[in-house]
Amino acid sequence: MPLFSLSAFRVFIPFAFGYFLSYLFRVVNAVIAPDLVADLQIDPSQLGLLTSTYFIAFASSQLPLGIFLDRFGPRIVEAFLLFFAGLGAFIFAKSQTLTGVIIGRAFIGFGVSACLMAAFKSYVIWFPEKLWPRINGFQMAAGGLGALFATTPVEWVLKLTDWRGLFLLLALMSCCIALGVFFLVPENKAEKYRPLENFSEQVNGIKQVFTSQNFWRIAPLTTLSQAGYLSLQGLWAGPWLRDIAGMQRPQIATVLSCSAIAMIAGYIFLGFFAEKLAQKGVTTLFTAVCGMGIFIGVQALIAFQVPLNPTLLWILFGFFGTSGILSYAALTYHFPKTLSGRVTTGINLLVFIAAFIVQWAIGAIINLWETSAAGNYHPSGYKAGFLTILCLQAAGLVWCLFSSFKNR
Repeated sequence: MPLFSLSAFRVFIPFAFGYFLSYLFRVVNAVIAPDLVADLQIDPSQLGLLTSTYFIAFASSQLPLGIFLDRFGPRIVEAFLLFFAGLGAFIFAKSQTLTGVIIGRAFIGFGVSACLMAAFKSYVIWFPEKLWPRINGFQMAAGGLGALFATTPVEWVLKLTDWRGLFLLLALMSCCIALGVFFLVPENKAEKYRPLENFSEQVNGIKQVFTSQNFWRIAPLTTLSQAGYLSLQGLWAGPWLRDIAGMQRPQIATVLSCSAIAMIAGYIFLGFFAEKLAQKGVTTLFTAVCGMGIFIGVQALIAFQVPLNPTLLWILFGFFGTSGILSYAALTYHFPKTLSGRVTTGINLLVFIAAFIVQWAIGAIINLWETSAAGNYHPSGYKAGFLTILCLQAAGLVWCLFSSFKNR
């Protein structure tokens, strides 16, 4: 299928809206965190647990999701799950306790768990292999638009309503996008009537992915890089800008908007760049590893609180943090198309389990230091928390380089 055609847009646009919504849900807490803390009376560790619940619910669905995507196709699976996201947003909006909003957040995470993987599976079905990095980049850019909308536009919405009204709007949006995916995305007859795998064959497919040397060569670095990216972008960037950079909410929203724009540019540019380099014999995996190496350097500047312009730092963070997604396409090349759903959901499982742990752990580390009377967190807490994930990513990079050298 040509990339720029009506049929291509029928495949791409509904999934792009789905991932837009997924990313909006993922990072909106970075902006509304002060409201959640004030209304629910929670500390940094509880805030981290609440926000990271999205990740563990997301992760718990990944392995069965891979099987369902490979068997039933992305259209039906994503449309079905998005209704759960709508239900979760409704519960989140109506809950008065920490337990209630955690349950709502879990439903949201489960409901949007197919938004990226279903798109990747659909693109494997409908587009030629040479276009995968670019179309995946466009898909990720749609997520970047969701992250962008979760910043200054959300601040505008919060002037008209509170965070509960915002989530009621998101519940309605979830249901509308679910209907769009179901009725607009074309159905692939060959996928629909592919012979059903028995349970043993399904498990063997998962085993084939998780016992592959190619998978474990890049999985640790990708997992830790993306976990750090999601954890900071989705929650701790906002408080860091408040407590370390000394910014107010409108300034924080502006910086996060700039970071989200950089994220959109990163997904599009790096996907296109990886495609062009691949034509010259440079593997997508090599491009991904280089990008993640630069990303580690950017995080080091943030963790050590180097006195540079914070807007520049978070723009670089947003741009180079996108490089980890190239690993998804790179891994897909090493497996049959029939396993593509299980390959991408396999790495996604690890990423979101790690993101859950990292986002919660950073909050727990920050909570080891006293909170000021004004509600600000101690700079040493941020430094300790950010350095912890930075060291883990550096270890993943060393492992990737060592295993690459060893396999030559």
